[in-house]
Amino acid sequence: MCRTKTGLARAARHRYLGRMTDISPIPAPAATPERARKPDWIRVKAPTSKGYNETRQLMRDKKLATVCEEAACPNIGECWTKKHATVMILGDVCTRACAFCNVKTGMPRKVDPNEPQNLADACAEMGLEHIVITSVDRDDLPDGGASQFVKVIKALRRTTPSTTIEILTPDFRNKHERAVEMIVAARPDVYNHNLETVPRLYPTIRPGARYYASLRLLEMVKRLDPSIFTKSGIMLGLGEERLEVHQVMDDMRSADIDFLTMGQYLQPTPKHAKVMEFVTPAAFNAYAAIARAKGFLQVASSPLTRSSYHAGKDFAEMKAARDAKLAKAALAKV
Repeated sequence: MCRTKTGLARAARHRYLGRMTDISPIPAPAATPERARKPDWIRVKAPTSKGYNETRQLMRDKKLATVCEEAACPNIGECWTKKHATVMILGDVCTRACAFCNVKTGMPRKVDPNEPQNLADACAEMGLEHIVITSVDRDDLPDGGASQFVKVIKALRRTTPSTTIEILTPDFRNKHERAVEMIVAARPDVYNHNLETVPRLYPTIRPGARYYASLRLLEMVKRLDPSIFTKSGIMLGLGEERLEVHQVMDDMRSADIDFLTMGQYLQPTPKHAKVMEFVTPAAFNAYAAIARAKGFLQVASSPLTRSSYHAGKDFAEMKAARDAKLAKAALAKV
């Protein structure tokens, strides 16, 4: 496994630029018609179960937002039926307007001081063994909202100490060093931050962010506390090329990222970026095999994969994989 150290993200960038000059570009797939009909493998049934309605009502009662609803996740029916939800803190209005995201954009409301305990109470009521917490971008706040993540983690540790905690943070633009230090000190079990797409597409798909800044953020988590699992994901179908996806995998491994997720991008509305390709399940499987060969502890790759899809199960498998790897290394020293 590659070891994290200062400058890895910069080195990855130089490798990327150097390699791309030696690679003949792969033609981008032809654009599909606007709002193209989804293939059979990406379609899901509308949620109607009792468990779904109970989860929805609990979120309302506790005044919590979920990325499941705000981002129009296709897995909401399955996850909410099982009483799994990804809670979105710091409100439901984002200060950015990424071309792929369906979360509302504008001026957010004030931070709710009751939100951390309300979230912890909901976690206890649902009996969650593993919880995922994400947030909108809050560029309006001095710390980008990092202190609210810390308060949520502490509330969960007090209220449901056996629950493992996974956070999915924004990039804390221009303030990520202090933000990451605060959150790492609170010791979540998994620190997730998505790269979302290949660097070439950032100006149009994720214009408010920087690819190498996101890599450095994840690299910093490992440098501060190697015991925290790190996780990142990308969407496919935005016009990325196969070798670009392979390079993102290499960059992630250079930053010592443990867990890679890959899923199909779906256009939320006609105003968002178009789907350039519906990637087949076979292609997702091929990407997963390559990622495993590159050394990720855990890989989730399918059209319906999202950052928090089956997160609890994946966390258990990732932890078991690391324990087995450490045990093997210990035996080798004997």
